[in-house]
Amino acid sequence: MDAKDLLWFSSGFRTVNAWRDAMIAHGYSMPAQLCHGLHAAMKRFKLKFPEAFFLLWSKKKIAVSGRALLYDPSASMMWDAGAPPAVQGLPDAAWHRDVLALVPPTEDMTRLESLWCLAPGSSPLMKLALERPTDEFDQFLREFLLDFGHDVAAAQPQNYDAMKELAFKDEVTGLYNRRFFSFRLEHEVSRHRDRDHPVSVVLLDLDDFKAVNDDLGYAAGDETLRGMAEILLRHSRGINVICRYGGNRFATLLVETSKAGARLYANRIREKLSSYQFAHKRPVTASFGIASLPEDCAPLDDELMLAADEALCLAKRAGKNRIGAFK
Repeated sequence: MDAKDLLWFSSGFRTVNAWRDAMIAHGYSMPAQLCHGLHAAMKRFKLKFPEAFFLLWSKKKIAVSGRALLYDPSASMMWDAGAPPAVQGLPDAAWHRDVLALVPPTEDMTRLESLWCLAPGSSPLMKLALERPTDEFDQFLREFLLDFGHDVAAAQPQNYDAMKELAFKDEVTGLYNRRFFSFRLEHEVSRHRDRDHPVSVVLLDLDDFKAVNDDLGYAAGDETLRGMAEILLRHSRGINVICRYGGNRFATLLVETSKAGARLYANRIREKLSSYQFAHKRPVTASFGIASLPEDCAPLDDELMLAADEALCLAKRAGKNRIGAFK
């Protein structure tokens, strides 16, 4: 493994002995002083193993030469210097193992620096980076922050909940946005590949939505969007992911749902919409497109969305207010 892979690999261990045994199993050799140095760093600075390893690595006290790990004994001078010296440009806490877990093994450490630039002082972003995620939502939020954190920071969210709302919620409907839907879709398609669980996507477009905006105004258009969101929330299972995909388009990710189940779901939503009473009194219909794994395409999130979009186009061409299925 190269240096970057070694950094990532080492972040997954809790003890020096477990790490040493794993490295030996991978064909690496190391001096006994290296393990002693890691133990000393952990004890002196009250660090966990990944923190101690990255501290010594950043100070160039550990190096790699082929299949051998090298250790600079001058590291012992650090034990007498009090607190571990900060890495240039990064706070000490940046070496926390949960922060390091944010950095993909294929990326270099400048990615970690960019993350910390988003979180000066003790902002919610820094707090998030230091906390272990408690559920999938937090993990998706972490991934999002690596790519879009500057946008979130610029909006100056006041607390963690506000940051979640800004990152993943649609402002008009309160549903999840396309960004979060994409994260979850990728995750569910991965689960399908690993465990062969069925997964389906239902796309829907509100028919003639432009006419509502043009004839009744944008306030009526927003009301229509919120009404559609209410129907979807009321008649969907809690484990499903509902989002406003963009404009007048909505998407539902149906977890562990077959194509037959997706068709039943789309029919139910279409019927509920037909009887829904909007304040503007104008009837609203929608066209639906459904696609499922494993039936309709390769197990890739992009392919599944393309299949659902094609099915939606079929429904539109067939006269709207109907359900199209990918064939």
